[in-house]
Amino acid sequence: MSAPSLKELTTRGLVYAPGVWDGLTARLADQAGFSALCASGFAVSAALGLPDAELYTMSENLQAVRTIRSASSLPLVADIDTGYGNAVNAARTASKFVDAGVGGMFMEDQVSPKSCPICVGDPVDLVSVEEATGKIRAVRDASPDDVLLIARTDARGDEALRRAHAYVEAGADMIMPVTKSFETVEEWERCHSAVGVPLMATLTASTWTEREFTPEVLDQIGVRLALLPTQVLMAVTGAAQNTLRRLAAGEAPAQVSADALPHHEFVDLIGFGEVEAMQRKYLPAAR
Repeated sequence: MSAPSLKELTTRGLVYAPGVWDGLTARLADQAGFSALCASGFAVSAALGLPDAELYTMSENLQAVRTIRSASSLPLVADIDTGYGNAVNAARTASKFVDAGVGGMFMEDQVSPKSCPICVGDPVDLVSVEEATGKIRAVRDASPDDVLLIARTDARGDEALRRAHAYVEAGADMIMPVTKSFETVEEWERCHSAVGVPLMATLTASTWTEREFTPEVLDQIGVRLALLPTQVLMAVTGAAQNTLRRLAAGEAPAQVSADALPHHEFVDLIGFGEVEAMQRKYLPAAR
């Protein structure tokens, strides 16, 4: 019996997907007990030493997705930004990400190059509804029916609802409102009632949605996929920053390591046991 798809999981109830960006974080999230993963564009970009401003290429994002999929079989939703061009480009992007094994994709309606809405203060520029719906139709046609397609809109107010309706008609399974545009639980509830399909929400670290979107609230407002896009990234960055500063300040390496994950635990979680078992099975015995 095959594992349920991401689309099927979201029909059963609320799914949380932590943001991961490489094989190690994918393996850690898998071992922690999550049922799905998110290839966070914010984190993929940060892992390249770049801000989330569409500075990385489609190929770099795709490689991160392939690496994540090689480390975990959990259903994966990927951030495909603006689709990396027009509708024709977006169709090719979707095809490549489907081939890489994603179970879902979310695409936004910003003008390329995009801006991260939680990192900029001014409203962002959007493509026309006609261009956005054309890209959604192209991605839908390039993807199997069991791949979840989420349309993100950075519009505000009634314009966001108008776009959301159009995106659903074009083939989107879910709508992702941007939290800077929908700033209260009531606005999210209104959006869900208006569009008639489930919503996806991002519970970004240190934002109001992280604080207020409890499981009960998420159910109330129709969210079926809740991303935790930056929690792991911030935790890892903070730990690495602290370790490096202590070492640079001259603290004894042994003391710094005393506060870290023990080496033998890391060896176990990264899968050395599997390699050793294969070595015993297939390699000639040492003399």
